[in-house]
Amino acid sequence: MAPQQGPGHPDPGRPEQEVSAWRPRIPGVVEVFHAHFTEYAYPMHVHDAWTLLIVDDGAVRYDLDRHEHGTPHDTVTLLPPHVPHNGSPATPYGFRKRVLYLDGTHLADTLIGSAVDRPDLRDPELRLRVGQLHTALDHPGDELEAASRLTLIAERLHAHLRPFSPAPTEDPTLARTLRELLDARVTEGIALDEAARLVHAHPAHLVRAFSGAYGIAPHQYLMSRRVDRARRLLLDGRPPGEVAALTGFYDQSHLTRHFRKLVGVTPGRYSRDSDRRRS
Repeated sequence: MAPQQGPGHPDPGRPEQEVSAWRPRIPGVVEVFHAHFTEYAYPMHVHDAWTLLIVDDGAVRYDLDRHEHGTPHDTVTLLPPHVPHNGSPATPYGFRKRVLYLDGTHLADTLIGSAVDRPDLRDPELRLRVGQLHTALDHPGDELEAASRLTLIAERLHAHLRPFSPAPTEDPTLARTLRELLDARVTEGIALDEAARLVHAHPAHLVRAFSGAYGIAPHQYLMSRRVDRARRLLLDGRPPGEVAALTGFYDQSHLTRHFRKLVGVTPGRYSRDSDRRRS
């Protein structure tokens, strides 16, 4: 739900209003929108994109298709395109929300009717995954992770809107093909949609096949391979900034975040310990 200032509502520029918006390099995501509003209310309006919404603090009440709804913390809200809705704080302290606007890449217009009937989804696992996706979208260089998470979220949304859809099956050959593709492109990387085209598979099926076969998601596998290469270069005495560029990370902070997650220390600390031993 995007804000539209109206008569009697506070100025969104006041301190109690916090807004952050950007367009990531992820197919299907039109906009990421994070906001904290204390008093502002949305008038009735429509979007041409799907609105995937989670509320981190407070709650929102809104009308969709002349029915009143709400967004408690354990709920994921999916508002369909072209259907009017409004929104206002349901608590005296307002609300803090994170929103993804999605085009029809992952959710077709044929699902609009089901979404109108059930816009609020009580699904803690889905809620967790949407939060993880927002974290990935906030870090440039993690596009493969974000795209992988998005395609699995879309699959779960489909399961809610079409509960009798068949689940994807295991496919070890497909998993091995993707692993070979990732091994061949460790430094330059590959977008999920490109990988899916090359191996002739749906992105969600591709991610599930790989994770089922190897116990690790494709983006985790790729980052592990990059960190291994970074370790070798750091042991050779290369500085972390140069190592980040040589191993496919977005920048040195991107390398540091993943390196510390997998190795337990920063690249600089790892390199200093190695230097002491060489001395």
